Amino acid sequence: MSCPPCPHCQSEFVYQDQSLFICPECAHEWNPSEAEAEETVTVKDAHGTLLAEGDKVTMIKDLKVKGSSLVLKVGTKAVIKRLLDSKNHQLDCKVDGVGDMMVTAHFVKKA
Repeated sequence: MSCPPCPHCQSEFVYQDQSLFICPECAHEWNPSEAEAEETVTVKDAHGTLLAEGDKVTMIKDLKVKGSSLVLKVGTKAVIKRLLDSKNHQLDCKVDGVGDMMVTAHFVKKA
């Protein structure tokens, strides 16, 4: 069985000790089942509803697009393609009539 590389230092010299993987270079120990659970990103909309990939959302505020004269009006619909764990733009969306765009979760509600 091949062991995955270390998530901290990307070392390939990882070995398994019972249910844990151990990296001898940086001394990082992790359980692969717990590591998968930690990687899930939780993003909430303006009303506190959990969002998932593939959800349809609606803008709740007029949003100016940086570097453009375009404005996303209230009620513009979008489909979430990907959730990101970032401070400013958590949603990678396909916005109707505009195309692909990054949107902050605080300005949308689940449709």
